[in-house]
Amino acid sequence: MEDPVIKSELSRELNLFHITMMGLGMMIGAGVFLGIGNSINIVGPGGAVLTFALNGLIAMFTAMSYAELSSAIPRAGGAYNFARIGFGKGTSFIAGWMEWFASSVAGSVYAHTFSIYTLRYFEGIGLLSWVPFSMEFSVKIVSVIIAGVFLYINFKGAQETGKFGAFFTMGQTLFMIAIGVTGVVVAITDPVRFSNFKPFMPNGWTKILVTMGFTYVAFEGFEVISQAGDETIRPRQNLPKAMLLSVFIVTITYIMVTFASIVSVKPGMPGVTEPIWKWIGSHRERGFGEAVSHLLPMGNILLTMAVIFASTSALNATIYSASRVAYALGRDNMLPPFFSKISEKTKTPYIAIASTGTIIVLIALFLPTVHIASSASIMFLFLFLLVNICVIKIRWNLSDELIYGYVMPLFPLFPIIAIIMQLTLSVWLIHMSLIAWIIAPLWILIGFFLFQVYAKAHAKPSPHDIQILEESEAVPIEEGKYKIMVALSNPDSAIPMVRATYKICSSKNAHVELLHMVQVPDQVPLSDAHLYLLKGKEAIIEVMLYLTPVLPVSSTIRYCRSISRGIINAVKEKKIDLLIIGYPGNISHHGWGFGNTVDTVIEKAPVNTLIFKNVSDYKYRKLLVIPGDGGNFHLSIEIASILAENRADIDIVYFEKNRRDFEINRLRTVNNELDSLIRKKNLKFKMNVLEESDKKNLNTIIIGKSGWYGLVILGLIRRQNKSWDFLSKKYIDIIDKPVVLVRATSRIHNILGNIL
Repeated sequence: MEDPVIKSELSRELNLFHITMMGLGMMIGAGVFLGIGNSINIVGPGGAVLTFALNGLIAMFTAMSYAELSSAIPRAGGAYNFARIGFGKGTSFIAGWMEWFASSVAGSVYAHTFSIYTLRYFEGIGLLSWVPFSMEFSVKIVSVIIAGVFLYINFKGAQETGKFGAFFTMGQTLFMIAIGVTGVVVAITDPVRFSNFKPFMPNGWTKILVTMGFTYVAFEGFEVISQAGDETIRPRQNLPKAMLLSVFIVTITYIMVTFASIVSVKPGMPGVTEPIWKWIGSHRERGFGEAVSHLLPMGNILLTMAVIFASTSALNATIYSASRVAYALGRDNMLPPFFSKISEKTKTPYIAIASTGTIIVLIALFLPTVHIASSASIMFLFLFLLVNICVIKIRWNLSDELIYGYVMPLFPLFPIIAIIMQLTLSVWLIHMSLIAWIIAPLWILIGFFLFQVYAKAHAKPSPHDIQILEESEAVPIEEGKYKIMVALSNPDSAIPMVRATYKICSSKNAHVELLHMVQVPDQVPLSDAHLYLLKGKEAIIEVMLYLTPVLPVSSTIRYCRSISRGIINAVKEKKIDLLIIGYPGNISHHGWGFGNTVDTVIEKAPVNTLIFKNVSDYKYRKLLVIPGDGGNFHLSIEIASILAENRADIDIVYFEKNRRDFEINRLRTVNNELDSLIRKKNLKFKMNVLEESDKKNLNTIIIGKSGWYGLVILGLIRRQNKSWDFLSKKYIDIIDKPVVLVRATSRIHNILGNIL
């Protein structure tokens, strides 16, 4: 008997405090120390404060996107997972590839920052006179040593990582807050220091875009929290709280520290012969340190301690983040599966940690980190931009499939603002580093190559993927040819439904695409989906035997956990013009909906949609059309004219206020094909006006009228805060005549639907 397979998993040991400190630790790093002096130099004293305040606001918008997605998808991988669900394998691999590189390079920068500040302090007090190496070589050696220490801490386990990270982060945060509070107190007790803010923006407002782009790296750390989804206690609640809390704390801290830096130097101090902001800015990346040394007793040692705490906690967090991305890529076979191996003893992804450490050490030893760090900043901007797009796309397409622990307010306002600003900052960052704009695309191109040669063929299917189980050979389709998709659910109703469809296809001279979505129980693994395709295959074969002799037909059988999303995806992929689906049968109805699948399709499919109830190729000589509103009028009349027999009577019912929208003669004037069809069949239209008072009894009126007709066509309209409907399902069930439900898409809905 074979031994049972024991699956190793990451341990859940991190609480809200641990992951909040992890996010703070990655944010309060080298970025703020290097950024304050440079920002003051470029945009002035007031502009420097605004730089961090505005960046904090943009970061909060993106943190809300991360919080929503992490609460619904609490797994290691972060942006990689979000992109996989939102866009599929290719985009998700590139997202993970960029995130792994950016976090690893950031780790190297933090190791260098620790090394430089520590060695310079020791050199200043004369403790390095015995060292035989140059300062440059010593910096590299110490960088490798400190990186090795924190690689070992990460290997020991998530709890150790969280404890060490929390300790260092608490220390650095307290130091930074102490500097900020001291600056505020000094300014209040000595108001003359407020004159340091004059002029407020000496170089104009446009320069603030440069400084925002340069310092945005100081806010990129909150994304590390999303990597802790597999190891966090109560992740759906704690991940969003930690992200929003960490961004809020770090924004307030940055604003206070920047303010303190500006007021720390009093006009007239020895050695200060120019305006204070110019003096601080002239020291550039050392400006923060030079200013703080005038603010506090023992300012230099306090600054050194702050940098040590900040750089080590940031290094710890970046190693954690980068290794979890590599683990997620290996877990899904995007990279070779050994990247996802977990130590039986420490329950940590030791190969992912080792490979991340290799990147950090190689960069620390051999590469100039300044421009590569700028490349990491650009990649983080790209990643955050992608996540903001993902949160919109996933909320639109998968909200009914996910369980959210947090939902952002005013959706999608904040992600849209963040997208615009991140694009702007990425472009303006070219003024700081042209080389970064060469390195970043080069790394992405390498990722595209690796995806094509390895990940594309080996990647595991995701629970949210849409899989093509069978597809007929592509039939050549003329450019601009009208395309109709018929979604088939079972063999019993397939032929009657397609007989009615045949009339529409013939009239439109359309290409027909048959689609069946395989329904597989949730507990069944994705690899067994093919076992459930027999039913759909039978339906498609019957229909193809019926249609193939007279019309060009192709077919596809697909699997997706969400039938509605699978249908909508196929509509977009095949560039369909008209979708036809069957009326839902024996399902329970709640309120006004037709059931989750149909409601979602008619809500989000970016094409005109018809729902057939008991419609076949019967000869319809008397039809009732109730478009509902002007948007459905054209499509309703067109379908009625196609399905009607020669010399049929078509009665149109509408309300007095819609009279102008429902003018047959005006419609025939602008649609020559429809006018020709009406003339050819000699169809007779009768307009029936209802008073506004009849709305209360509309269901009863329509049901009563329907008995006189062979076919009823109803337009679907949007009820406020309810599903797409005109009548509730229970009333449509009562109508014992064939019914066609019509939903015409608007131009805006079509554009948005195809984008999302």
